[in-house]
Amino acid sequence: MLPVARDKALFRCQECGYQSPKWLGRCPGCQAWNTLVEEVPAVSMGKRCAGAEGQAAGAVPLGAVATSGDRRLRSGLQEWDRVLGGGLVPGSLVLLAGDPGIGKSTLLLQALSCLGQTGPVLYVSGEESLSQIRLRAERLDLSLSENLLVCAETSVDAVVPLLESKPFLAVAVDSIQTMRLDLLESAPGSVAQVRESAAWLQRVAKEKEIGVFLVGHVTKEGVVAGPRVLEHLVDAVLYLEGDRTHAFRLLRAVKNRFGSTNEIGVFEMKEKGLAQVPNPSRFLLAERPAGVPGSVVACAMEGTRPLLVEVQALVSPTGWAQPRRASMGVDANRLSLLLAVLEKKVGLSFAQQDVFVNVAGGVRLSETAGDLALVLALVSSTLDVALPEDLVAWGEVGLAGEVRGVGHAARRLSEAMSLGFGTVVCPRTNLDQIHGTQGTSCLGVRSLQEVLDAFFS
Repeated sequence: MLPVARDKALFRCQECGYQSPKWLGRCPGCQAWNTLVEEVPAVSMGKRCAGAEGQAAGAVPLGAVATSGDRRLRSGLQEWDRVLGGGLVPGSLVLLAGDPGIGKSTLLLQALSCLGQTGPVLYVSGEESLSQIRLRAERLDLSLSENLLVCAETSVDAVVPLLESKPFLAVAVDSIQTMRLDLLESAPGSVAQVRESAAWLQRVAKEKEIGVFLVGHVTKEGVVAGPRVLEHLVDAVLYLEGDRTHAFRLLRAVKNRFGSTNEIGVFEMKEKGLAQVPNPSRFLLAERPAGVPGSVVACAMEGTRPLLVEVQALVSPTGWAQPRRASMGVDANRLSLLLAVLEKKVGLSFAQQDVFVNVAGGVRLSETAGDLALVLALVSSTLDVALPEDLVAWGEVGLAGEVRGVGHAARRLSEAMSLGFGTVVCPRTNLDQIHGTQGTSCLGVRSLQEVLDAFFS
């Protein structure tokens, strides 16, 4: 039997488009290093695409396009569905990324098990054997329904016919870095393999209206490994975040064509997998110490959800020529900015003080509304004065020492009142947006000096 002739490989520079029949470390066109990646030859792609020849693309008026309404597939995991925008859209391609061991495969298997109660779903694993998947499902106490099918395969050429043979509701590929196309000679995980494998799975997802989940590895910088085009190719990008030393995990959408990118889902890692946390504020404040200087509760918005977290600050004299500045859960540049504002506008000196800041529970404050709570915690620790236990604060602090208004003041107040907080410190401009403050003392401030006069005079 004669060997089948293969098309020659083609390597293209990702910077200038230079083509070469072999891989080169440095592009002759633009002199850039390590930019040549293997691509699928156009002739081969034409052979493999059914009906590619002789067909012209058709165009129709947008108003004539038929819609099927909001046919979202709801898994029953409310935190999962919330991040997806209300459920999985048929035909969408979703990329789930996160650090190793953070719980991506566990969460995905739980979601597929719930979706399997509605119709057939498929879990394709390129990293685990079928017996390992079964052991994990039993450990998680999942329902082993006949609709939950599993497959241990790394070849896209073998997976695509399987997807086309049965009307699956959803398919999970764990992970995209282990998949390969037989047409390409490069190793799995390379730029060409990841890009082309995702493109083939996208084609099947759109044609068969199958919701496809791709698990993606991340680099040490925290970004998805592989080509950047992978994030542009998919419809949604979800990140599972959290410190592995803490029990809480945050599922965050950084891209979503069918929903908001501001929503988060909160889970808690337990023996039976990731459990939903319907009221994360109560859990995050469960072990908060009472009457301790340097502890303040901040109200941050994560999407449409208000979240109460404890901001801790420790200011102590340093024994070194260069004082330390350490922060966990708060941007280090933001901390330096607020320390400079306190020194210039209030008169507090941190030149001979070590400053340590922590957000309890492994949560990260990304919005500027946490500035006011952080300032209160720093001043409280510096002066060694404890603030009221029922105090919650939010507001942005400017370089002139002013306190600026933030959005969603009514939702923040409602969350604080539901957990029993009776004293609220917020920007003066937010007082007009707050209604129904019975039983709550609201203090509106315009500057940091007003805050210090109210609590530390």
